[in-house]
Formats: sequence, C-alpha cells, structure tokens
Amino acid sequence: MNDAAADRAGAHGSGPAPEPPIRIVLVDDQELLRTGFRMVLNSQADMTVVGEAGDGEAALDLLATLAADVVLMDVRMPRLDGVAATRRLCERGDRPRILMLTTFDLDEYAFAALKAGASGFLLKDVPPPDLLAAIRAVHSGEAVVAPSTTRRLLDKFAPMLPSGFEPAPPELNVLTDREHEVMMLVAAGLSNGEIATKLFLSEATVKTHVGRILMKLGLRDRVQAVVLAYETGLVKARGR
Repeated sequence: MNDAAADRAGAHGSGPAPEPPIRIVLVDDQELLRTGFRMVLNSQADMTVVGEAGDGEAALDLLATLAADVVLMDVRMPRLDGVAATRRLCERGDRPRILMLTTFDLDEYAFAALKAGASGFLLKDVPPPDLLAAIRAVHSGEAVVAPSTTRRLLDKFAPMLPSGFEPAPPELNVLTDREHEVMMLVAAGLSNGEIATKLFLSEATVKTHVGRILMKLGLRDRVQAVVLAYETGLVKARGR
C-alpha cells in the first residue's frame, strides 16, 4: 500500500471505516509509461498499484496470484497482446475491470478489446485527472468513456458486425418496454442525464433501469450494452 493510502487507512475517527483503496495492475511493455502512471496513481489516497507486467502472458500469470480491481492494459504488446489477454481474463469468470490503453483514437484493436470484454479504453496521453476519473468510474461500474466517444468508435467499426433485421432481437426479449427504450438511448450515446430529460424521468430512475438492463443481459457495464446493441442490429452505424 502506498503512503497516502496507508495514512488514510490508519486515520482514527468515529465515522465509518474508509473504503479500501482501488487495487490497480499496470500492463504495458513500456517501463517508462508504467513508471509515470504508477507515480500518478500512488499519489492518490484511494488508489494503489499492486502489480505490473510487461506483456499479456506475464499479466495473466500475475493476476492469477493477486487480487486486483482494475487493470490498465496496453493493446499492442509482445508475446500476448492486450486483446487476447483481455479475452482470456474474461474467460476466467470473475475478473478485474479492464481499461485498454491505446496510442491512437479509434484504434481497431480497442474495438476488438471492447468485444473481448474490456470496460472501456483510454489514450496513452490521457491527462492525469481524466485517468483518475476513468479508473474511479470503471471501479464503481459507471461508464468509462464518454458515450459519444464509444458511439464514434462503434460507428467506425460496426460494419464488421452482422446486421440484424428483427425490430426486437430475441436476446433483448427479457427487457420491459421501458428498459428497451432506455437501452436504445444508451446505445445512441446518451448519458443518464440526457436519457432522463428525454424520457421525463429522474436520473436516479434511469440509473436503476440501466442497472436492471445490465443484470438481465448478463453485462458488466454500459459499454458492453452498446456493443450488444450493435451486434444484435438494434442500433446501426451511421451511414449503414
């Protein structure tokens, strides 16, 4: 545990016990980048870097021996790339949430990573405040990247997905009419606040609907819901 997290954990008081720090693993073949990220993350009272790996194979071995909440995973690495490593982590069942690190915006590998089970993606030159916010968001189960960014990614690469022709794909029949409506708006790139305004609901109600959608469809977060909406043909990429 880093000093800041230790100080926080050791603080005395009559209030509720503080939450344990978010345990993070860094996976990137660039040691300098890992060092920079580690310095930023370990400076936070609610975060601690518990391990590092230089490629996907090493990451899988490491994550089999320690508990982590969030993994920052590079896309392109030797031996085993981040997409394959993500897929294998997801196949293990219970797993940390995975944020992919990409060099270029809208990298096709980032799209593959989302399909493999990653919760979102970040550019490697992400400003520190955005990095910290993304980690906290994915740890709490919220959206990792802006819905509009996810939509741009899918609009570019959705032609690789099969097109559906049924107005209500069988996979989505478990949803109520309202949940189906919310799912459509999530897939269209609207935030919870925007959905609330459009449907004349409270933001808390929208958040509840999103949570039920994820539970019913066996999805971990709204990014995966967007991917499913494209895969089933519920939403088409622009221009298709």
